[in-house]
This record gives sequence, structure tokens and C-alpha cells, in this order.
Amino acid sequence: MMTSANNWPPNTVNSGHVSPEMLAPFQTSAAMTSGGNAVMPTSVVELTISCRNLLNRDISSKSDPFCLVMTKESWNDKYFEIGRTETIKDSLNPEWVKKLVISYNFETIQKLRFEIWDVDPNKKEFLGQFDTTLAEIVAFSGRQFVGKLTGLPNRDLGEIVIVIEELSSCKQIVNMKFKAKSLTKSCWFWKNDPFLVLTRSNEDSTFSVVMKSEPIMSSQNPVWLPITMRVRTLCNGDYDRTIKVDVFDHRSSGTHKLIGSCHTSLRNLVEGNNNNKYPLINTKKQKTKNYTNSGILELSSIAVTEEITFLDYIRSGTQMHFAVAIDFTASNGPPRDPQSLHYLDIYGGRPNPYEIALKGVGDIIQHYDSAGMFPAFGFGAKLPPTGDVSHQFPLNGNTAHPYCSGIQEILDHYRNRLATVTLFGPTNFANVINNTAAIAQQFQDGKHYFVLLIITDGIISDMHQTKNAIVNSSKLPISLIIVGVGDADFAAMDELDSDDRRLQVDGKYAERDIVQFVPLNRYLSRNHNNKNELFIKSQADLAKEVLAEIPDQMTGYMKSRGYKPIKTETTFPNTSSLST
Repeated sequence: MMTSANNWPPNTVNSGHVSPEMLAPFQTSAAMTSGGNAVMPTSVVELTISCRNLLNRDISSKSDPFCLVMTKESWNDKYFEIGRTETIKDSLNPEWVKKLVISYNFETIQKLRFEIWDVDPNKKEFLGQFDTTLAEIVAFSGRQFVGKLTGLPNRDLGEIVIVIEELSSCKQIVNMKFKAKSLTKSCWFWKNDPFLVLTRSNEDSTFSVVMKSEPIMSSQNPVWLPITMRVRTLCNGDYDRTIKVDVFDHRSSGTHKLIGSCHTSLRNLVEGNNNNKYPLINTKKQKTKNYTNSGILELSSIAVTEEITFLDYIRSGTQMHFAVAIDFTASNGPPRDPQSLHYLDIYGGRPNPYEIALKGVGDIIQHYDSAGMFPAFGFGAKLPPTGDVSHQFPLNGNTAHPYCSGIQEILDHYRNRLATVTLFGPTNFANVINNTAAIAQQFQDGKHYFVLLIITDGIISDMHQTKNAIVNSSKLPISLIIVGVGDADFAAMDELDSDDRRLQVDGKYAERDIVQFVPLNRYLSRNHNNKNELFIKSQADLAKEVLAEIPDQMTGYMKSRGYKPIKTETTFPNTSSLST
């Protein structure tokens, strides 16, 4: 069965506008560099917290509230404090000045609890709490996220209001290209293999490395590859901060020889002071007679641009759509066999590998779709009543509407399907990939992105067709996540997950890497006394790895097509009538 463009994504086709299904900001923490190894920090968000109509615990005055913010790991039942606001005297509608700053990770479940307390001289009284996840807050399309306070039965405890913003003092990218002339040889017998090291000054007059380039082999006049990095990484947004550039002669032993150094700043580089030509000085040679310098470092080009992040695209209305495909081939083993990968432990309650993968990834992605509707399919099984093999069938049995409302419903239909179909084969991926690609083909407007999760136990039977499907899909707004379960040889999967080299088939190369493959057993091999906690932690670790590349893949596609997020204006309330 093929899902047509008329029913996925829902509520978007022929509507004339984009529905607010996927609004969740994120900025990847992966490295961003070209010709260097500068690393970008993790995205950070800032929460502004206020409350409305709090319960009054005081008799002669109003409550004196503060907000305690806590979090917990997904595999742990205990919350721990990560911050608290100041206490505001006599207020049932507090607006706290102190902000909460949190690292935001798309690939993990970040559970939050907000507790409101009234502080009195001799005691502290509970006013209510609100439990949520950071994903639910950032995915909210409006400016203010409102939650109902709970925790005291039969009492109206009021509301909490949370405003979230990406914390980035400097959202700029600098692109630089350096070259050098007439470098002094560090050895008489052969030419230098020079490389660059950029460091920034610290408050204590020390320097911290921010970038190292690759060496240019056998050259006294090297031209290094372009360097792309965040301005925040280079100088923490301070254009006048001292930047030192060292040029070394590379040695395989690691005992690199300093050729010379110079000092500058981003402002000097941008403004072109001294024509961006800097003498390289080796202080050990300065006392040598007739020494002038060890060569000249020259900035060939520089450009500073505003960074466009995953958050920018999502906040401007770009939607993400998720689909699931599950392997129902016979190589998984009979579902009633306890050794089967599809075995349902009705009495013991232990999830099978497919359930672990579904819940681990699904618990993350379901927070990023306001509609909560996911197309879910199986492949490689004989279907009743004809017994024909299907390489794509809806888990819910509804070919016209293959959607499941949330991950739990996907799990329920998966379990029901195991009782009605006959596991068979072969393991073909091309159908489900091409189906998703056919839909993505119709939404190349910068406002939609598609993610297909495939969970499988074995070796792909249609590898050539699958490669073709992936190469063709690499031109489209789509990412593929493949989770391998069981002990099969997954070597071929690493070829599809082309992190080191682009995937190619029949002389055609993939435009970009769109596949992330992870073997589930990597997260099930640990020994732990508490088996339930083991499975929960495995799910969290699995989700973190398989989802980590999605933001980069999406922003990479958008930028390659020239799609820019539409900036929206923020409207602030009129405060002119408020008394001070």
C-alpha cells in the first residue's frame, strides 16, 4: 500500500497555508567546520517564568512565592534542582526577574518540574506544581506557554506562564581563508608541512585553542582550506578580543615546530588593517642577527554572516513529519517463541527490541508534532485473507488513513498485527523509502521536512534498489533512521550510513548524507541489577544517537536550496498604563 500525498502530511495539501504541526526550536551541538576543527557549543535556551492567580497561603498578606525548577533523567524517578527564582513579596501574580538557562538537546527527553512555594519566616508552603518536558515548551507555536498548576486536590492553584528564547549573544558565522608567503624552513633537508592554530585570549592572559587547520604538505607558500566557525567560538562575540595565530611545521611525532606567530582581532581582520598582512615572529629567533620575520601570514578573504539555525527554521513555520516502518520478516523468529525478536512478554512485561526502539525514539519525536499523527507501516509479511506478501502495509489496517495517534497507539497496532499476519520476507526497504520520497517530492518549499524510522532485524534483500532510493532521496527534504535489532551482520548498513564517504550506485552519488544507522544491541549489552531501569536507559541512549544528526541534516538541506526562515515580529503588551 502506498500513502498518497492526499493524506500525508495531514492538513497541509491544497490548503494554501502551512499548519503548525512541528514547532520546536533546536540548534545542533555537532561540529561545524571546513578546513578546521572548530567545535560549536550546545544550544542554550533561557526561560522566563511568571504565574497567574496563585493560591494565597497567608492570612494578613499575600503569598511570597518563588519557583523551584527541577529535572530528572528519563531512567530515574528522582528530580533534582537545576535552578530557582528570587522570592517576590506579597504577590499572587509574580513575574520573576531571574532567568533559568538550560542546555537544549533535541535528541533527549528533558523532563522538567516547576514547583511554586510560599516563603514565610518560619516555614515554606507548597502552592502548586507543573510537570512537562522542555520539548513541549519549545514546540509551542505561541510566545507564552501556559500550564495549569496542580498538586492540591479540589483547589484552583492558578497558572504558570513560561517564555522561552534561544540564548545566543552572538549568532554570527565567520568564513576566513588564510595563506602564507616565504615561510622559514624549520629543517634544511625538506620543505615545511605548515598548519594554523588559532587561539583566543583569556582574562588571565592565557590563550585557549579554538581551531587547528590541516597541514599543507611540502610548501613554503601554503594556501589553507577555508575556515568556517562561529564568532562566539572564535572570540565569544568580542570583536576586539586578542586572537593569536601560530604557524607550525607539522611533525608526525607530534613535536611540531613553531615557525612564527602574530596577533590580531576579529575587528582588525574584518576592517582589513595593515592590508591583513602579518609578519610571523618567532621570539626565539628575534635575538638572531638580521632576523626580521619567519614569513608573512595573509588573510585572503573574510565574511561574517548571521547564522541560520534549526530553531530559526522551526520557529518560522517549517514542519517536521515522522513515519515508521517495522520489519515483519520471518528471520525475526515466531512471535510466540521467547527467543523471537517479536516476542511479546505478556506476563513478565519486558519489552522486545522493536518495542524498545519504537518507544525510545517515539517518546522524543511525538513531542514535535502538535497533531500527534504518525503513519505507521509494516513490511515483509503475508496478509490475510489472500496470503499475499506486502512490502508496505498499514499497522492499523486502514489503507486510506494509516495514522496512529501517538506512539502508544503505534505500539498497540504493532502488537495486534503480530497476531494477524504471517512473518515472511524478503527484507525490502525500497518501497517504504520511495513512498516517503514521493510525498517529500511534492513539498520542496522549505516549509516541510520528513523523517522515516525503519526498524529491522536483517540483511537488506534489495540493496541495489535501496541504494538507488537513498541516492534519489538525498535531493529531497528527508532523513532516514535505521535501527538494527538482533545479532545479524549489519555491515551493509554502515555503507548506507555514509558518514565518511558519499553513498554511490550506478555512478550516481548521493547529494548529502541522509541516513543514520544504529544497532540496538549496542545499548542492550550492559549488565545491570535493575532490568527495567536498563531498558529505560537503553531507550534514552538509543534515541540520543539516532536523532542527533536530524537537525544538521534538515538545516543542511534548507541552506543548500537557499531556503531562509521567515522572520516574525514579536509583539509586546502595552505597559504604559501599569503603575510602578
